Amino acid sequence: MKPTFVLGRIAGVRVGVHWSILVIFMLIALGLAEGRLPDAYPGRSWWVYWLVGLLAAALFFASLLAHELAHAVVARRNKVTVDDIVLWLLGGVARLRSEASTPAAELRIAGVGPLVSLALGVGFALAGWLVGTAAGPGLASEALMWLAVINLLLALFNSVPAAPLDGGRLLRAFLWWRTGDRARATAGAAAAGRGFGWFLLLFGLLLFARGDVVGGLWLVMIAWFLIAAATAEGQQAQLRAVLAGVAVLQAMTPSPVTVPAGLTIAALLADPRYRYHHSAFPVTGDDGRSPVGLLTLSAAGRVAERQRGVTRVREVMVPRSDVTVVGPDDQLAEVLPQMLAGGGQRALVVDESGSLVGIVASSDISRTVSWLMTAPAKGRPHNGGGPRNVPLSSSGFHAERRVASRIRFVGTAWPCCGAGGCAVMVIPWVMVLPEPVRRGAVGRLRRGRGHDAGLGGRPSPVPCRSGCLAAVRLRSRGLLRRTAP
Repeated sequence: MKPTFVLGRIAGVRVGVHWSILVIFMLIALGLAEGRLPDAYPGRSWWVYWLVGLLAAALFFASLLAHELAHAVVARRNKVTVDDIVLWLLGGVARLRSEASTPAAELRIAGVGPLVSLALGVGFALAGWLVGTAAGPGLASEALMWLAVINLLLALFNSVPAAPLDGGRLLRAFLWWRTGDRARATAGAAAAGRGFGWFLLLFGLLLFARGDVVGGLWLVMIAWFLIAAATAEGQQAQLRAVLAGVAVLQAMTPSPVTVPAGLTIAALLADPRYRYHHSAFPVTGDDGRSPVGLLTLSAAGRVAERQRGVTRVREVMVPRSDVTVVGPDDQLAEVLPQMLAGGGQRALVVDESGSLVGIVASSDISRTVSWLMTAPAKGRPHNGGGPRNVPLSSSGFHAERRVASRIRFVGTAWPCCGAGGCAVMVIPWVMVLPEPVRRGAVGRLRRGRGHDAGLGGRPSPVPCRSGCLAAVRLRSRGLLRRTAP
């Protein structure tokens, strides 16, 4: 999920918003200004309701941002690189380049989110009580109490032990600590997430059948999202198991074709060395050995033809700071999340001296997994740090074959994480709209204050801490046709 525009940096983390956030922002403001607030305190001017509704909606998203920033700050303190946070239709996407190195770090990163929502809920409740005591009950105290309840529900909802919610991350940390196997812990949290997602799906269908069309459909959409995210986490755990023990050196393309940073785009496109075989090239500096960036043919092709003779490669390349750079002895299973986080689906491989020795692309990983799928168990790599490869039973072989043969790399953040990390919130729809609005009926049903409590949610890191491989989707064609090198 890429931001439509960037708000700036908060606590050193870049924060952006996607245009789709305006949809849910206006729906929340509409539900408050035309439903909840007039029902609780009728007789005010319409612009007063809208002013309070807009302010409450803004504070709601500020609460979500605070939740995500808490995850990001704690992640950075635990040496997990954070790219940015993007707010969008269903919440936030926090892109993390790596994952927690220990169960304790996982626990801290995941647990801080619900704690912040809990603290905000208590803070808003106290503020609402103080305002109501000082000025009497009114729209301000009503909005503050709504924010209090919604934040408390967000904390509660995200504490459910099911991936991709924060509670799922906590469950994963516990299972990881208990078993010592991160992949197995991820699979357990993913299974719990799918179960919870199917429960919400059935509940949403029940609401729909009973006449709550909007609330039912919203829960169904949330359930679909959770099921998709949890399924992706389970697939990610399987993929990590397949790649266990494989070093980057064993998968990379050595001595790749490079492009000098000072070369013009016209010369690049005219040189036969750069035709047909590759779609991206490492860019080297003056010494011809140290990489300074990565150039894709698509970026070169976007340069206007009349400008290609004067435009240099360095002007259109992706700078090294935005490209994944790894060592030849790094583990491929650990590098893959970083590749997806970079968005380029490629990683430059450098040695200890900083010289370029290779490049890893999605096709290299696909070829490696294909080889692992067909190679005898005794021929597979093992570095002593990962689980040992044992001969597969027939069912085990076919399970690995399904995983290996359906890898697809996606450069976006949908449905639950970007290539590198993400966080997803579940918008508390039924907390905003009163019953007649949710059902599409005409008029209002007076229910009094606090009449519309319901399900809610908050931004929740999805495979952020588990390698953010939710963007690795599985499909059933293409890879099986590859053969071992």
